[in-house]
Amino acid sequence: MVVSSLLTQGEIVTGDYGIPMHFENYIEMWRRVNFFQYFRNSFIICSATTAVALSIATLAGYAVSRFKFPGSNIFGATVLATQMVPGIMFLLPLYLMFIKIQDTFEIQLINTYQGVVIVYSAFFIPFSIWILRGFFASIPTELEEAAIIDGCSRFGAFVRIILPIAKVGIIATGIYIFLMAWDELLFAWVLTTSADVATIPVGIRLYVGNYQNRYDLLMAAGCVTTLPVSIIFFGLQKYFVTGMTAGAVKG
Repeated sequence: MVVSSLLTQGEIVTGDYGIPMHFENYIEMWRRVNFFQYFRNSFIICSATTAVALSIATLAGYAVSRFKFPGSNIFGATVLATQMVPGIMFLLPLYLMFIKIQDTFEIQLINTYQGVVIVYSAFFIPFSIWILRGFFASIPTELEEAAIIDGCSRFGAFVRIILPIAKVGIIATGIYIFLMAWDELLFAWVLTTSADVATIPVGIRLYVGNYQNRYDLLMAAGCVTTLPVSIIFFGLQKYFVTGMTAGAVKG
């Protein structure tokens, strides 16, 4: 992709090229499409999704790992089962439901930040709960019991004892949510009809049209899009790897 982003359109199509040196693709990429707008939209939506989904998943994962309730033993399997249903099956019902909510309650969800954040959060929360459930289960309950004996409430023990210990797993889950939201195209394409809300995958799609396919600009946009998430991933890689394996074994 990096090599292709430095070639001209003709060189990519014919495959006849020498040393790739066409850096002007990156300049034209910003001129052809208001890419900064899509970049900003993606950052806002992905950050909000990460905050909402991670907060809910952290509380739910802790509750499931610590408290017993009817059906708690099969809850984990149920959560994973939701990930086996293709997301495209929810697309039409979800769109119609948003239209109904808009017509009935006058709450705008289509072509808004909050609509996309709600959808993304709903998709990423179940698997995030499953990840954090295993991580919280690996933390000894004796630590909370000792804090409660010393005068902490259950919630106080969770905030002061469990959250600092679970920091690695929470950060790893946050990285997972952010990266998945950053790359999502299908729902962003349907739920955002305006450039004021559309995300980066939608913006990249504009380089390929009915009458002209600018593969050179498409590759340049792909490189620019990959750069920030690569920095985030490699910068927090130790948390991601450790967090994904720390909760795998209890005890």
